[in-house]
Amino acid sequence: MNLSGKRIVVGITGGIAAYKTIEFIRLLRKAEADVRVVLTPAAAEFVTPLTLQAISGNAVSQSLLDPQAELAMGHIELAKWAEAIVIAPASADFIARFTVGMANDLLSTLCLATRAPIFLAPAMNQQMFAQQITQQNLTALQERGVELIGPNSGFQACGDVGAGRMSEPEEILTALSTFFRQDQNLQGLNVVITAGPTRESIDPVRYISNHSSGKMGFAIAEAFAKRGAIVTLIAGPVNLITPKNVNRIDVISAREMWHTALESAVKNHIFIGCAAVADYRVVNVCEQKIKKSEDEMVLKLIKNPDIIADVGHLEEKRPFTVGFAAETQHVADYAKDKLQRKNLDMICANDVSNGQVFNAEQNALQLFWKTGSKMLTLQSKKDLAADLVDEIVEQYKKTR
Repeated sequence: MNLSGKRIVVGITGGIAAYKTIEFIRLLRKAEADVRVVLTPAAAEFVTPLTLQAISGNAVSQSLLDPQAELAMGHIELAKWAEAIVIAPASADFIARFTVGMANDLLSTLCLATRAPIFLAPAMNQQMFAQQITQQNLTALQERGVELIGPNSGFQACGDVGAGRMSEPEEILTALSTFFRQDQNLQGLNVVITAGPTRESIDPVRYISNHSSGKMGFAIAEAFAKRGAIVTLIAGPVNLITPKNVNRIDVISAREMWHTALESAVKNHIFIGCAAVADYRVVNVCEQKIKKSEDEMVLKLIKNPDIIADVGHLEEKRPFTVGFAAETQHVADYAKDKLQRKNLDMICANDVSNGQVFNAEQNALQLFWKTGSKMLTLQSKKDLAADLVDEIVEQYKKTR
C-alpha cells in the first residue's frame, strides 16, 4: 500500500455499517496513514468515540460547536489538513444534505470547506438506494468530482437483499490506494479510447445495436486521467458520466466512430479500442419510418470498417494499439488470432457467454501480447481498469 504518511479524515454517519469502519481505520493505520475521525451525532449511536480514538490513535471530532476546537477554527484546520476525506458509511440522509450544500454538522461543514478529494461509501436499505432521488443525488455528486465506492449487493441487516451494502473495508482501502498511486507518472502521455456500442440506423426510429454499456472503456479513461495522461474518449451512445479531466467525443454509428478514431489515433501515443462496434450496417436506410405490413422483413447488411485493424495497420504515426475481444467460446484462441491478424500490440479478451460482462459492475480479462500473456482476475471494473493501465503502460514502454 502507498498510504504511508497520508492524512486521511474518516467521516462516519449513522448506520449499522459503521461497525465495519472500525476495521477500515485499522487497515489505514496498518498502512501507516495518519487518521482523524469525524463522527456525526447519529453515528455515535452505533460506534463509540472511545473505540474510534483507540483504533485511530487520535481524538475523535464530533461537534461543530466544540469550544476548544473552535478556538483555532478546528473544522477549517481539519479541512486544510486532509489529503482525502472518506465517508463510510455514507447514509442517504448525509448524501442528500451534502448534495444541496448544507453545513449543519461538523462533517458536512468539513466537506464544504476542503479542497481534498472526497470518497463516499454509501450504505442504506436497498429500497432507499434504488429511490430516484437518491440516484439523482449520487449522480450530482459524481458530476462534482466526488468518488463513489460501492455499494455492494447482498443480504442487509434489515433482512432485505439488494444493492446498498457498504463496500468491505478492504475494497475501500484499495480504492483509496489506487487514487494515491504514484508508481506511474503518465503526464505527457496521450491516450485515445473508444467505448460503448454503436447504433446502425434502419429508419428514423429503429436501429441495430448491442448490449455494451461502455462502463469498461469509461473506467479505463478515468484510470489513465487520474494518473496524469491526456485522455480522449470516443463514446458511442451510453448513459454514463464523463470522467474528470477526460475529453469526450460523442458518436453514434460505426462509421462516425471510425472517422473520429482514425483522426485521433495519429495524434496519440496509445489507442485502446474498447468499443463494441457493430460489424454490419443496413445498406439502404429508409428516410421515413417503415410501416408494419408483412409478417417478415428482410434487411440487407454491409460490413462496417474495422476500426482496430485499420489503426493497427497504420503505416505512419501508428500508436501503441490495444484491442478487445468479447467472445463466447474459444476465448484465448480467437483473441490470439485477432492479435496477429489485426496487427495489435496487445489484446484484452473477455468471456461474454451467457450475457456476462455487458452492463455488469465486474469483469475479468485475459491479456495477450506477442511475447506473453497475463490473467486479470474478476474484480470491479474500476479496479480492473487500474490494473490494466499498469500492464498497458509496461508493454508500451518496452516498445519505446
